[in-house]
Amino acid sequence: MRLHDRYLFRELLTPMTYCLGGFLVFWISYFFFTQLDDMQEHKLRLFDCAEYALAMMPSFFVMVLPITLLLALLYALTHHARHHELTALRAAGISLWRLCAPYFVVGLVATGFYFFLNEYAAPMCADWSQSILNRYVKNENASKLKTHFYKIGFRNSRANRIWQMGEYDADTKTMYNPNVTWTLPDGSWRALQAVRAEYTNETWVFFNAQLFQQSGIKGDVVPIAVTNWIAMREFDETPRQILSDIKLSDAQTLRGSRNADIPLKELREYFKLHPKLPADDAHALYTKYYGRLAIPWTCMVVVLMAIPFGAQSGRRNLFFGVAGSIFICFAFFVLQQISLAFGQSGHLPPWLAAWLPNMVFGITGAIMIMRTR
Repeated sequence: MRLHDRYLFRELLTPMTYCLGGFLVFWISYFFFTQLDDMQEHKLRLFDCAEYALAMMPSFFVMVLPITLLLALLYALTHHARHHELTALRAAGISLWRLCAPYFVVGLVATGFYFFLNEYAAPMCADWSQSILNRYVKNENASKLKTHFYKIGFRNSRANRIWQMGEYDADTKTMYNPNVTWTLPDGSWRALQAVRAEYTNETWVFFNAQLFQQSGIKGDVVPIAVTNWIAMREFDETPRQILSDIKLSDAQTLRGSRNADIPLKELREYFKLHPKLPADDAHALYTKYYGRLAIPWTCMVVVLMAIPFGAQSGRRNLFFGVAGSIFICFAFFVLQQISLAFGQSGHLPPWLAAWLPNMVFGITGAIMIMRTR
């Protein structure tokens, strides 16, 4: 690493640390101001409140990381430009692309960190925050909405199996009054009814079960087995897939939000179980899927846009970077929301709707860098 690389790293990380610290102080104040009544209602103590704030912090970092990077870049670049430091480096034979290599490295690291937070840390901490809230005062409704369900159904389109359950406990992997029907290759179907079912050794075991089969395609349904228990090894549905399907099958969850707010793992499981989705659901889910892949790369787009805005030569006020960042953030956010809305409604292909803001701003930034003198 050259001397000027270390210098540019240091000059970028310093304002980035200040920006992140400022946002963090503001967020903590806002968080406790808005959540105080809720924490008092759940009788949280001092250390519980601090733990609750810590559990909510990954979502905060996901929200402010691109903005922090943009502010820090524009501030640092504007500062260098005002003192003609960039001009001196370029006069020494260093191209603008090579000069900005430290910024691209920071952008790549921020992209990976953003993906980790969004895909792994934020979902885990969301569960953690719920457990903290229910530590002293049990919120039965929130608990049941999360892991305990009544009178629900589950369909495995790939295997032509339909599950109906009177009650399902995702924590204990137990079903009560399950009824499973599936179609055989000859067009007839079978049905399995039981009092209880448990997932043991990667197999669904049904207790006090009755097995029915249709005799022929249009024949009568006749019982073929009555047993205390039966292990159905051909049922390859896992509790995780069932829980994911139940949550994603909610129409409000599926199409009610324009944000890419469903983890990739759950989306992939849902696609495996439902290879032929209705058009509306397919547009919504695939837009969310590609959106989760595209959103972390916002950090690299930020770098591409910040360099031409901040690297212009001349003595300018340092607050020019702040004004530029506000304009860029607003324009990017508006285009992102419009693009995702068009993708979910089917007016744009899902992959294009998710990647369009990145492509527009990234290509624009690259062209502006090449034209920067």
